[in-house]
This record gives sequence, structure tokens and C-alpha cells, in this order.
Amino acid sequence: MTPALPDLGPLPNWDLSDLYPGPDSPALKAELERADQDARAFAKSYEGRLAGLSGAELGAAVARFEDIDERLSKVMSYAGLLYAADMADPSVGRFYQSMSERVTAISVHLLFFQLEINRLEEAVLQAKLRDPALAKYKSWIRDTRMFRPHQLSDEVEKLLHEKYVAGRASWTRLFDEHLAGLRFPVRGKELTSAEALNLLSDPDGSVRKDAALSLGKVLGENLRLFGHITNTLAKDKEIEDRWRSYAHPWSARNLANHVEDEVVDALVAAVRQGFPDISHRYYALKARWFGKDTLEYWDRNAPLPGDDDRIVPWEQAKGMVLDAYGRFSPDMAAIGRRFFDSPWIDVPPRPGKNPGAFAHPVVPSAHPYLLLNYMGRTRDVMTLAHELGHGVHQYLCRDQGHLQANTPLTLAETASVFGEMLTFRSLLSQTTDPKARKALLAGKVEDMINTVVRQIAFYSFERRVHTERREGELSADRLCEIWMEVQRESLGPAFNFDESYRPYWTYISHFIHAPFYVYAYAFGDCLVNSLYAVYEDAAKRGEGQAFADKYMKMLSAAGTLHHSDLLAPFGLDLKDPAFWTKGLGLLKGFIDELEAL
Repeated sequence: MTPALPDLGPLPNWDLSDLYPGPDSPALKAELERADQDARAFAKSYEGRLAGLSGAELGAAVARFEDIDERLSKVMSYAGLLYAADMADPSVGRFYQSMSERVTAISVHLLFFQLEINRLEEAVLQAKLRDPALAKYKSWIRDTRMFRPHQLSDEVEKLLHEKYVAGRASWTRLFDEHLAGLRFPVRGKELTSAEALNLLSDPDGSVRKDAALSLGKVLGENLRLFGHITNTLAKDKEIEDRWRSYAHPWSARNLANHVEDEVVDALVAAVRQGFPDISHRYYALKARWFGKDTLEYWDRNAPLPGDDDRIVPWEQAKGMVLDAYGRFSPDMAAIGRRFFDSPWIDVPPRPGKNPGAFAHPVVPSAHPYLLLNYMGRTRDVMTLAHELGHGVHQYLCRDQGHLQANTPLTLAETASVFGEMLTFRSLLSQTTDPKARKALLAGKVEDMINTVVRQIAFYSFERRVHTERREGELSADRLCEIWMEVQRESLGPAFNFDESYRPYWTYISHFIHAPFYVYAYAFGDCLVNSLYAVYEDAAKRGEGQAFADKYMKMLSAAGTLHHSDLLAPFGLDLKDPAFWTKGLGLLKGFIDELEAL
């Protein structure tokens, strides 16, 4: 049974018919058949011949490859969005799996192309790149060849490619469907994980406790399965990393993010050093507000005493976010409004739906979609601002074309967190009541701690799990021990953690879907803090619009430029060790203001 939501007004659902009329539609069937024929013809035309092609001919080949790959990506986007909307429906799961298998089988015919590009001698490739037809794909070729040192033989690459649907993808699907199918009994109602987790910010402490204990009990009863999935995927990654000669379990992620190991290490070190002055200090302050020496873990996201945690109807939330975007950049707000004026957002919580929130870019020939589970809290408004930031970014990137529209995760999170910051600053500027201002400021601090401190703790958990897994399988109990150790380190002595909290690592899907992704949130938050400081300085000088124009241009570049080039116009350098400390300074300043209040 789904708990009754407060009156939030009509909540929109997305319409995926912009992609295909339906899973059984002739249009989808024809798309796959045409892609299969084109992929086979492409291989027949080019396999083994790239070295002898002129720059113009290779440019034409890349354009053909891009067209086929975009159509296959569109099919998988459609299947993935259908699946995210209802992971509990077996027919939807079968459709998603069948599309994965079909697209993988077709893309095998394209696999040779990037492998051969990586085998081209640098001098030969540079000569070809002098032709404009190929030069337009320069950044895609750069990113493809970035993985050149880790490329295996064609036979092994083909084997790994084909086995993916029966390996990692299948284990990921098992995780998703199992978690989506779990129900958490709370006060006579059977809740999804998203609904139960939402109760951890309920104003009633007894409700929070009941939800927390139910989460711990049900997740604990499923520890064996979640532990097996985690061990299997960690071992699968270790095998492939070893074959590809990656130095560390996180090396492939950093390479894909176009960020150097030392940059990530500097971020992690700065955040961990800041634990005492950020999360430990804030939660000790929160305990005092509650009249306690320590808090129970289920009070971490509790509203402040006296905070009514007002409910924000959907239309009001939409207005808040668009107004904040519009004050920064009318162009940004205009793009954001398209998501609301079109059926591009799926908002209502429901059983079987992906319990999180995301923005999916689909492909440039279509448009992005957003998924939320909107329950009317201020945090949900911030989630809307976050995902809409992704959506605006993805929409702007379409001009780069399918192969070059992707953005490294680290910079992708910049757009979303900046959208959050714009919305928060707008709300804060309109809040004059000291009590309301305190609640809003505390909510933002907690969101930032969740984004920075919690995500670096998650990253530390992953590093320890994957490192230990190289020595052998980890018991479910050991996984829980590592989880508790990083939680105590990151959240500090203000919390009481009992046994029911031990299995909470099991529901965090990022560990399964995208190993070592999580530091990107902290990366984006600290980067945005510094970027926003530059914006405030520009606005004081009357140059706010000029900053906004540069910012929108940065987003439009997608991943075609390295982070050092993207951020140079703003005077920011991520390799400067002081950069991350400066970014954390804004969070510390908010806590200073709360202590003063």
C-alpha cells in the first residue's frame, strides 16, 4: 500500500512516444532491422581499411558510425526509461533485456572501428585530422584514444562486449528488480524504499524511528543477496581492470572523467580533513538544537525543532526553480520551461518505479527526460533544481552531435549543483523571518553535507571494498563493518549507530550501476561553490550577465574541452590544492552563520 501524499496538485508523467509509439511498434522493429543492416554494411566497407583512408574518407566513416550508434542509443534509452518507470513489471524487464541483447549483437559489427582508430600511428592520424571532415570529430577521437593503453586484442574486446549483457548488466538488473520489489512495513503500510527513506525526514521522531528500523530489518534480511551481487561485480571489475592494466580499481573512472588521479586525491583529502569542522561540528550543533548530547542515526535528516517543513505543491516548486534560473539567465529558464511545457518529466512516486532521481540525455535527435519521486518537501524542490540543471546541460550539449555530446561526470554534476545553488540563494534572499531562515540554511547545510561529506564517505567505502575484494570474497558482515567505520569517521561522535544501520549500504545503487561515480557529486559541489563566488563578484561589478553567457557557453561545450580549458575563463584551476579548501569554505561559512543564529 502506498501512503497518501499531501495535496501537491497534478503531477506530470512523461510521454515516451516521442521516441517510439510502443515496445511492440513497427517503428521500433524497423529501426533495429535498419541499424542491423547498416552496421553490417559499415563493417564490410571499413573493417581493416582505416589506415588507408584519407582524412575526408575517415571523416565520412565517423559520420556513418555516429548515425548508427545514435539510433542504437535511442533504442536503449527508450528501453531504459520504460524500465525505470516500472522495474517490477516482468514484461518490461524482459523487454529491457531483449533490447540490450539485440543492440549488443548489432553493435558487435561496429566494435572494430574504435579499436582500429586506436591502432593508427599518431603521425598518420594527425595528417588525416588536417581534413575538416575528420577534424570536427577531434575531441571524440582524443577521448577514444585516451583508452589506447588499456585496449585488448580484438577477439577479447569482442568477447567482453558480447558477454556484458549476461554479466554485469544482468547482475545490475537483478539488483534493481530486487530492490524495487522489496516492501518495508511501517505502521500498517507496505512502503517502497523511496517512501520509507522519505520518512527519515518526517517531523515525528517516532515515525522516523519506525521507518529506520523497518529499513534496517528488511535490508538486513536481504544481506546475503546484496552481498553476493556486490562481491560478484567487484570481482568482475577486478578481472577486467587487471587485463586492461589499470593501476587501481578507480583508475578507469578517473580516466573516463578526464580528471587526473591527483586531482581526485586532493579533493578526497580536503574533504576528509574537513570532517571535524563540517559534519562533526554541524551535527553536534543539531544535537544541541534537539536538547540532546547525541542523536540517533534516524534523526540525521530530521527537520529542526519548530520547523513545520512546509509542503510545496508541484506548481509552486516549478515556479521557484524557473524564477531562480531566470534571474541568472533568461536562456537557461527558457530551456528549463520546455521540460515543464512538454511531457518530459515523470514525477509521481509509485510502486516499482526507480526510487531515485535522474536526468537522461537520450540522443541529440530527441531530447532529455527527467525522473523524480516528488513528495513536496523542500529537499524535493532542490532535487528538481538539480535534475533540471542536468536537463538544461544535456539539451545545450546536443549541438555537439551524438559522439561529442557526453560530458564527464565531474563536470556534468557542476550544472546540476549550480542549479541547486541558484534556487537556494533565491529562496534565502526572500526569507527574512529568522526562524525560517535558520531552517532553510540548515537544510542547505545538510544537503551540502549529503553531497560532499556523504559522497566522499561512499567513495571511501567503495575504495576499501574493491581493494579488499582483490584478496578474496568479503562476507556480508565485513561489508557492514566497513560501512559502519566510514560512517562513524565521516558523521562523527554526535550519532548513535545501532545494529539496524549496518545494512544501509545495500540500497545505494551507485555502487552497483557506476562504481566510483559518487565522488563526482562532491567534485561538482566544491567546484560550484568556487564558481558561484566568482559569479557573485561579477554580479557586484554589474557583470552578472557576462558571467551567465560564459557559463552557458561552458555547458554547451560538453566534453569537447578539458576541465582546465573550460574553467580558465573563470580563473579557476582544479590542480591548485587550495581550490578544494576554498570550495569547502562556503559550507563552513554557512555553519558559522547557524552557530551565530
